[in-house]
Amino acid sequence: MTRQEKATIIDDLKDKFANNGHFYITDASGLSVAQINAFRRLCFEKGVEYRVFKNTLIKKALQDVEGDYDGLNDVLKGSSGVMFVEEAANIPAKIITEYRKKQGGGKPLLKAASIERDLFIGEDHLKSLSQLKSKNELLGEVIGLLQSPAKNVLSALQSGKGTLGGLIKTLAEREN
Repeated sequence: MTRQEKATIIDDLKDKFANNGHFYITDASGLSVAQINAFRRLCFEKGVEYRVFKNTLIKKALQDVEGDYDGLNDVLKGSSGVMFVEEAANIPAKIITEYRKKQGGGKPLLKAASIERDLFIGEDHLKSLSQLKSKNELLGEVIGLLQSPAKNVLSALQSGKGTLGGLIKTLAEREN
């Protein structure tokens, strides 16, 4: 690979790291070509870009990206694939978990993840990352929580409307 090709790859990586708020670094070594292709297909179906890069190129690209990614230097050894996702930060973790269930193995391994520039290093974070809620899910929950008290007040007023009306009518009849 020439210097120009490396520079192009580094520039592409910088753009991807800067434009995607979330990325995962995985180790898929030990998987067969068919297994890697099945994993790539699953990523593609879920809207996640998965590519394998040389560790030195990843390190150089991360040096020029805003944020502190020095913690990733220890995990950038061996085979490293990067999963890029724009919206839901939990999708790559769910893909890894789903793929492992289908294949019955422990690969690919999660080396690290960056969620809004926060680093999660190690395989032990996979379960918690897969349980993260997407931005849309969180917004839906907040809206639901905000609507709930308003709905309760409205239903109480509506159910009390008949009682209140009946009470006023009874009092009016007593006075007459």
